[in-house]
Amino acid sequence: MKNKFCDLDMDRLKRQGFPEVIYCPGKTTRQIIEIVKRFVSAGPVVSAGQTRACRQAGQPPVMCTRTDRKTYLTVKRRFPQARFYPVAKIIAVPYGKYPVETGRQGYPEAPFVCVVTAGTADIPVAEESAVVCGLLGTRVERIYDVGVAGVHRILKHKDTLSSACCVIVVAGMEGALPSVVGGLVPCPVVGVPTSVGYGANFSGLSALLTMLNSCAANVCTVNIDDGFGAGVIAHLIARGQSARGQSARGQSARGRSVRGRSVSRQRRNKKQ
Repeated sequence: MKNKFCDLDMDRLKRQGFPEVIYCPGKTTRQIIEIVKRFVSAGPVVSAGQTRACRQAGQPPVMCTRTDRKTYLTVKRRFPQARFYPVAKIIAVPYGKYPVETGRQGYPEAPFVCVVTAGTADIPVAEESAVVCGLLGTRVERIYDVGVAGVHRILKHKDTLSSACCVIVVAGMEGALPSVVGGLVPCPVVGVPTSVGYGANFSGLSALLTMLNSCAANVCTVNIDDGFGAGVIAHLIARGQSARGQSARGQSARGRSVRGRSVSRQRRNKKQ
């Protein structure tokens, strides 16, 4: 059997709303390239009524996470359309000739995710969340370096935070920021503890425990440094809100159409 080292889940996007990605640590460069090749060769998931080109233009790219520039340069030689996000440590390889898109920047009315960090040192994990969200098709707003040591900084962004459909809060040290944000917003808050901190931080354990014990009921928590997981969860929340919004707009449009036909009939009856 060829390629015994992997058994790819080609239908995950159709089944769950997000594709399988390639976690690069522990894999050789040859294995990474082979997996990317198999995804690209399989092509985008085509739904009924959609052309292959349509799906290529709208499907999330093949994503390689926790990678580096050396791996990217090797991948790019095989897939010239590949793009590297150095802070997030993500390689994105789109299907076909279409460029990589990062979120629906052209749709300001679309639900968006806000990604917040306590400190500058937390940005690499935050960027993993933000880039994953964007590559999956969700609009992202970033608010960085607004930790509780200067809590007035987060208050300046209250309007943006309150407008988001989900807020990802990335924090190390004692990990208090998700609780603060949770008390300000009417949406889910995904806390991401990072391994940033001194000795008693225990490589992120103290931040994790703080977030798990948050008294803000809208705060949930992912694993230490798990920017990818937070990005997927936030995207699914945004996707669900977008679907509900489209359904509501459709029902409103149908209601207006029915009312319009009723008025037209009444007018015709009066003329008769």
